[in-house]
Amino acid sequence: MKLLLCSRGSVSERDWLDGLRAALPGHVVAIWRPGLAADFDVALVWDPPQRLFDEQHALKMIFNLGAGVEKLLALRLPAGIPVLRLEDAGMALQMAEYACHAVIGFFREFGVYRCQQARALWRPHAARDRGDFPVGIMGLGALGARVAAAVRQFGFPMTGWSRSRHVLEGVRTYAGPGELDEFLAATRVLVVLLPLTAATRGILDGERLRHLRGGGCLVNLARGGLVVEDDLRDALDTGQLGAAVLDVVATEPLPADHWMWRHPGVTLTPHISAQTLCADAVVQVVHAVEALERGAPLPGQIDRLRGY
Repeated sequence: MKLLLCSRGSVSERDWLDGLRAALPGHVVAIWRPGLAADFDVALVWDPPQRLFDEQHALKMIFNLGAGVEKLLALRLPAGIPVLRLEDAGMALQMAEYACHAVIGFFREFGVYRCQQARALWRPHAARDRGDFPVGIMGLGALGARVAAAVRQFGFPMTGWSRSRHVLEGVRTYAGPGELDEFLAATRVLVVLLPLTAATRGILDGERLRHLRGGGCLVNLARGGLVVEDDLRDALDTGQLGAAVLDVVATEPLPADHWMWRHPGVTLTPHISAQTLCADAVVQVVHAVEALERGAPLPGQIDRLRGY
């Protein structure tokens, strides 16, 4: 079987190539370049150009070397070809670490103490009741479920919302558009892990943010396009939100003149909450290739219509 690699992400193509060739010694693995013979079976891609799919007419599977597929699905892909994505590959643990850090940092007011340090101000604040800070996980797939389980260990009331119904231990769950506002009203710290689709783009606008309990925190680990950024600024300026911890923004890299860089309520990181771990990801690719060869169900296959 012939595998074609094209990755313009944080993991170098050489690292991918070395890992894949070591794990799949009986297969051909090549880095894509324009004009290659159109006889490859599998495309392993992250942020590929349209030309790859225009040239490769024998593909049997497309494997996205990351969890988000919105950029890939925006291309003209061959009809009827299964599209797979990474389901975890070490990302869930990293997401859980980040979410716990953000939630606890907001609850314990560590940002306030950092500001006091800059002013040489020694001023303890009264302990807060974690029962007043319910944490809501928006998106309950594999990553969301792992994050919910991690945050729950710290004793916060937990809620969760997703498109379809999920049952998670210790989490009060909501499902579908009809229960979204109720979920938000029960949440003060909102952790966002939704995929970006036509249905979710801009889902967190001013109206939705006003449903959250006042003075809360938005933690976005998913995609910047889920949030209407001007409405987010209004929510921060009015005190509806006390803070926003953002690993993703609508335009990446964030322009130097963007208001988020300087807003006192915003903490930014450069899309690092869950970085792809090459060795873990290669294991998933191997499983997918072996399943394709056997004609078995493909792990991580997405629904193109739903967008995830």
